[in-house]
Amino acid sequence: MANKSLVPEAKEGLNRFKMEAANEVGVNLKQGYNGDLTAKQAGSIGGQMVKKMIENAENGMKSGK
Repeated sequence: MANKSLVPEAKEGLNRFKMEAANEVGVNLKQGYNGDLTAKQAGSIGGQMVKKMIENAENGMKSGK
C-alpha cells in the first residue's frame, strides 16, 4: 500500500508534530530523508507522538470537547 495521506493538507502539520516529538525525546530529525535513524530512535519518536495524542484525547474528554 502506498504511503498516501487521506488529507494531503495535513502533511505539514504532521511533520511539525513529528519534529516536535523528536525534539522532546532528544532525536535530531532532519527535514526530508531520515533513513539513518536507528529503530530505537524511530520508535521513541513514534511512541512520543502516540503519548501526546492520547494526552490530547484525554484532555479533550475532560473538557467536554
